[in-house]
Amino acid sequence: MITGEEQPDEGQVSVERGITIGYFSQDVGEMAGRSAAAEVMDGAGPVSEIAAELRALEAAMVDPDRIDEMDAIIARYGDVQARYEELDGYSLEGRAREVLSGLGFSEEMMDGDVGALSGGWKMRVALGRILLMRPDVMLLDEPSNHLDIESLIWLEQFLKGFDGALMLTSHDRAFMNRIVGKIVEIDAGGLTTYSGDYEFYEQQRAMAEKQQQAQFERQQAMLAKEIKFIERFKARASHAAQVQSRVKKLDKIERVEPPRRRQAVSFDFPAAPRSGEDVVSLKKVDKRYGSRTIYEGLDFMIRRRERWCVMGVNGAGKSTLLKLVAGTTEPDTGSVTVGNSVKMGYFAQHAMEVLDGDRTVFQSLEDAFPTAGQGSLRTLAGCFGFSGDDAEKKCRVLSGGEKARLVMAKMLYDPPNFLVLDEPTNHLDMATKEMLVAALANYEGTMLFVSHDRHFLAALSNRVLEVTADGIHQYGGGYTEYVARTGQEAPGLRT
Repeated sequence: MITGEEQPDEGQVSVERGITIGYFSQDVGEMAGRSAAAEVMDGAGPVSEIAAELRALEAAMVDPDRIDEMDAIIARYGDVQARYEELDGYSLEGRAREVLSGLGFSEEMMDGDVGALSGGWKMRVALGRILLMRPDVMLLDEPSNHLDIESLIWLEQFLKGFDGALMLTSHDRAFMNRIVGKIVEIDAGGLTTYSGDYEFYEQQRAMAEKQQQAQFERQQAMLAKEIKFIERFKARASHAAQVQSRVKKLDKIERVEPPRRRQAVSFDFPAAPRSGEDVVSLKKVDKRYGSRTIYEGLDFMIRRRERWCVMGVNGAGKSTLLKLVAGTTEPDTGSVTVGNSVKMGYFAQHAMEVLDGDRTVFQSLEDAFPTAGQGSLRTLAGCFGFSGDDAEKKCRVLSGGEKARLVMAKMLYDPPNFLVLDEPTNHLDMATKEMLVAALANYEGTMLFVSHDRHFLAALSNRVLEVTADGIHQYGGGYTEYVARTGQEAPGLRT
């Protein structure tokens, strides 16, 4: 509504004249035929239009057919050039490359055709356009999706230094805690504003709900007392005036509503069967893609109840390691051995492609667990955000986030004793993410996972495997201890 893409049914949305708005949404549209750097520069607002006019005027100056207009062209060129300088146009390409570099692009990717990039990288290009634009107001819809930790932390720094107004939606609590100073909660068509970061908002909301509940209970007790008096004395003529006065008083009282019941999403996952002590062993593993060596002579052992988070910059080989362990890719040399009684569950982005599009969410769960009770499966569906009619949606119409939730639900209902998770929290909303963290905190099995969600990493890891250009480093203790020991939140941030 702020950008004018949607119209309100009533009321009006007014934007001050001359205000520039940069809007990043998950729908990035078509991109092809230009380099990523050119695509980002094209979104830089007025400065990119002026750059295009400068190029047209430069072409006109050397056009022999336009010799008669030369004085006017030169005069116009002077004006346009002055405006271009004023808007810092000459540093535009440098700034575009700086933004793309911050978002994880190599020089090669910046200069390559944007059409060859995956959906996730196109999202980064679209985000880069808005950041380079430096609008008065930035509206960002889930900007942290598709970013790795390094890019996420770079974006945090960039947004902290942004001097315009910023409004965003996000499911990343660490990201919000560092950037926002106000939270607007939308609930049942009403808006409530809280000052402070996300954690403060959670505390304030809980306190406000507690006060409202106490107020509601006090009023209910008072109403019950008054009604009891009225019922008792309404037939007595001697008390008629008092009864009448109390009835009028009750009519005038503004009723306190109880706080809206927030559905606490929780699910007790069945206990996983116990595995042997040695869960997976990688010995002298080599893995290459073409001329690129990802792993050479890798030795790595995962033991029961260890929870390894894998850290590393984009392209370091985090997902490749998970694929090697899961058996979906083979090592060039060396061995990957899965231990006794290990029942593995592997969650990867491609797992969503194997859902049957003609089945509904609920049918999909029934197919996976034919002997489970309807009530139990309804509860499972509800925990993962499919309550009521949502459980009857066909799988083909599900969004990426909904597919991820369905795959996760199927995997955790009959839990494996070894979970291999590649970015499990992508697209998950706050409530599902919190439920997942709580469920996995009580999980008795072993875990190997990649995530860019620092809350998830800190809550669930007890070991860190760092994949860097100069080799593999193992750290005892979880992500929080890793940050304390290295002084950095991610390997790519070290100087």
